[in-house]
Amino acid sequence: MDRRKFITNTSATSAFIGLGGLSLNSCTSDIKKKITILHTNDVHSHIDAFPSSHSEFPGLGGLARRATLVHNIRKENPNTLLFDAGDIFQGTPYFNFYGGELEFKLMSMLKYDAATIGNHDFDNGLEGLFAQLPHANFKLLSANYDFTNTIMQGATKPYDIYTIDGIKIGVYGLGIELAGLVTKKLFKETSYLNPFEIALDTERILKEEEGCDIIICLSHLGYQYDTDKPDDLKLAAITKYTNLIIGGHTHTFLEKPTVVKNSLQNDILVNQVGCFGINLGRIDFYLDREKNMAADGISIAV
Repeated sequence: MDRRKFITNTSATSAFIGLGGLSLNSCTSDIKKKITILHTNDVHSHIDAFPSSHSEFPGLGGLARRATLVHNIRKENPNTLLFDAGDIFQGTPYFNFYGGELEFKLMSMLKYDAATIGNHDFDNGLEGLFAQLPHANFKLLSANYDFTNTIMQGATKPYDIYTIDGIKIGVYGLGIELAGLVTKKLFKETSYLNPFEIALDTERILKEEEGCDIIICLSHLGYQYDTDKPDDLKLAAITKYTNLIIGGHTHTFLEKPTVVKNSLQNDILVNQVGCFGINLGRIDFYLDREKNMAADGISIAV
């Protein structure tokens, strides 16, 4: 799809599916709670809106507009979480001058709840990423990067749990293999663990041991590849308990969230909202008294 045409239509595009047994026909009358998930990916240090003369994204994006959108959605539904799927850094002079400090400070002002780590977030090395952590008032989630024996050891969590209005939401992060994308001197002794194996183990912990009602993966694997390389669609097909994969890396502009059957033949949503902060993803989870779910997804042009 032509991206300029896509962006003009995103605010009206959504997907509505039943999850976990909540009937779509009776959804309106059965809804007791609503959880809103907002998300970005591959913002690449784009803080300002694109100029009106830009060939692809004229006048679009900008952190100030995103902040207004997020503020208004939180007023509409206080039960809202905000996440990012990686590649926060690299792409404008802001990163070259400030090394990620401004990006983390502004994300903290927007009250992001968590982000995962993209390959470009290593562009100033482990030391450069670590140096910016004091400016991040949100969690970095990474389940399949093992930072043992590096400066980043203990600086990330494999997952985190958020309890909102009695609903437990488990969120875990996955990163792409760094070898071949990032030079060894930048990621040093960081070990890449198989994301599929880690995802299955982590979602099991979140469901069976932590008792989460909603499970979300922040993935920087990429949406889809023609090879056997791990991607979000392949991941969705093997999971059991994950309800939503928020993707990044491939700058994929999805017209609406993709619905995939998991290994139990239940529906899971996969979403990605392009790049450069020109879209804000929104997923609404609706739960009835028994915590059965339906979900509605939309991509909003900023």
